[in-house]
Amino acid sequence: MAETLVLPQVHAANRPLQFLRLIPGIVLLAAIGYAGKLLEKNVGAYAKAHHWTFPNIEYVLWAIVLGLAISNTVGVPAIFRAGVATYEFWLKVGIVLLGARFLLGDVLKLGGASLALVAIEIAGATAFMIFLGRAFGLRPKLTSLLAVGSAVCGVSAIIATQGAIEADEEDSSFAIAAILALGALSLFTFPLIGHLLHLGDHAYGLWAGLAVDNTAEATAAGALYSDAAGKLAVLVKTTRNAMIGFVVLGYAIYWASQGQAKTVTNKAAFLWQKFPKFVLGFLLISVLATYSFFNKEQVGSLANLSRWAFLLTFAGVGLRTNFREMRKQGLKPFAVGAIGEVAIAVFTLALVVGAQRLFNW
Repeated sequence: MAETLVLPQVHAANRPLQFLRLIPGIVLLAAIGYAGKLLEKNVGAYAKAHHWTFPNIEYVLWAIVLGLAISNTVGVPAIFRAGVATYEFWLKVGIVLLGARFLLGDVLKLGGASLALVAIEIAGATAFMIFLGRAFGLRPKLTSLLAVGSAVCGVSAIIATQGAIEADEEDSSFAIAAILALGALSLFTFPLIGHLLHLGDHAYGLWAGLAVDNTAEATAAGALYSDAAGKLAVLVKTTRNAMIGFVVLGYAIYWASQGQAKTVTNKAAFLWQKFPKFVLGFLLISVLATYSFFNKEQVGSLANLSRWAFLLTFAGVGLRTNFREMRKQGLKPFAVGAIGEVAIAVFTLALVVGAQRLFNW
């Protein structure tokens, strides 16, 4: 899950002005997303008309590539940055609306085996990242941030944990830079590996949901493979996101026991504060769809709105990824993150392939 948009507190009279500041960036997100749709439609048709051999590139990848090209060449001017930062909001809107395409039975079909894989991934990834951090001599709290970012839900987990364990801003920025860079690389590597291994939609979607850290990248990696894989990747990743409160609580209690963080006095309130509320929105829409609250046309409209929300999200993924800035953060955290991510990807792929054979998915 990517970083949460937090706007500064402003006087009520200034709120319209605050909203107006978002408009240029939101328009830029929409323009890049729509350009991605046009490129998907027209480039393939042009290549076919001229008898060229050209891969069928989905709008998801076009939108990300366009955003990356802008971010890593001319950069994103200041007037657009506040609006571009809302890509996290559009991601959550897209996931909530996507609930209309999941009947409650579909959610329950995720099943005990898949839930067990989520638990194994979180435990295994956390333990391995802690081992790597110690082996590379990273600061203990930086290691904790990298571990929770890799195991649970990327940047949001890092931000939530930073406050809970009172980690330095520098440690947080190091961990975020490593997770963002590796998340961007997963968009290009995961679909290729999936096709090379001839993974089915179910297996690939489960793998992407387990192995890719940020929700935006997991959603995109799934959608790049197929619609069915994209749906399952979102469902599995949302399940991982739901665990964030418990994982952060565990870290908070540990560092408090070391005398390096505040003691958690009300664990229930702490869990509710850290729990990603959009997960509840997704489940609510799924329940309403299950009990036919929406007719067929309304379900189609909600699904279409979800795709448009994701368009803005994917454009934002590209625009917020600047490799030059990430390089400034240093090599050690990136090396730990890279080794850890490769190991986690291989580990979860082995789990998925094994489960596929065992349960005949």
